[in-house]
Amino acid sequence: MNRWFRAVTLVAFTSVAAAAQPEPAYWGSRSLEPDGRLTFVRLRWRGGTFGVVPREQGINFWLHEYPQAEQNLMSVIDFYTTINARTDGSLNLTPDDPQLFRHPIAMMWEPGFWIMTDREATRLREYLLKGGFVIFNDFELDQWDNFEAQMARVISGSRWIPLGADHPIFNQFFSVPSLHAPHPPQHHLYGMRPMYFGLFEDNDPAKRMMAIASYNQNLAEYWQMAGTGLFPVAPSNDAFKVGVNFMIYALTH
Repeated sequence: MNRWFRAVTLVAFTSVAAAAQPEPAYWGSRSLEPDGRLTFVRLRWRGGTFGVVPREQGINFWLHEYPQAEQNLMSVIDFYTTINARTDGSLNLTPDDPQLFRHPIAMMWEPGFWIMTDREATRLREYLLKGGFVIFNDFELDQWDNFEAQMARVISGSRWIPLGADHPIFNQFFSVPSLHAPHPPQHHLYGMRPMYFGLFEDNDPAKRMMAIASYNQNLAEYWQMAGTGLFPVAPSNDAFKVGVNFMIYALTH
C-alpha cells in the first residue's frame, strides 16, 4: 500500500483500529514493564487552578480524550511507520514518577490549569535535560499565562519560540504544509488560530527541542473522534500526521 493511499484512508483505518482495541485493562496503567516498544505516556497532574476533582465526581482535565486518543494514535504509528509501538496499553504518570525516565516522550493535556509541586518541577527539569521530550496540548487564550509560569519553574529563563510549518518537526514522516486544522463551528475552539511553540536547550533553536506546545488547538480530540463522523476528514488526517511527526522527531533528535 503506497503512502498516498494510506494517507487517504487514515481516518477509516483508525475507526477500525479503535473498534478492535482490547479491553482497556492496561491503558492508563500506573506501572508497565518496558518491553522495547514505544509506550504512550500521559502526564497526570494532581494540582491545578481548575479541573482537578475526585474521580468519582467527574473527569480530571488531564484525562481528556482518554483512552481513545492514545489508542488510535499508537495504532496509526504502529501501522504506518516502522516504529514498534505499544498498542495494548499506556502509562499515566506524574512528572516526578521515576518510571518517566524510561520513556523518551510524554504528553500533557490542559496545562493551562496545571499546578505542580517543587519536586515535580525538579524532576521534570531533569527529564527534559536528560533527553526527554514533552508534548503539551489542549489549552487556549489566557491559559497560556499559567502554562508559561509553570514551565518557568521547570526551566528558569525558558522562552517559547514560535514554530512555522517549515520547521522539520512538521515534516518528519508526513508532509503537513498547513498547520491550521480547524475545529467545527459548534466547537469552543472554532475560529481560533492554532499555534505551535518549541522549548529549546539554552533557548537556542539550533539546539535540541525539549518540548512543544500545541496552543489554541486540541490535536488529541481529532485522534479520539477518528471515524465517528463528528469532525471533518481532512483536518482529522492532518492532526494524525502532526502527531506521528511529533513522535518520530522526538525519537530521532
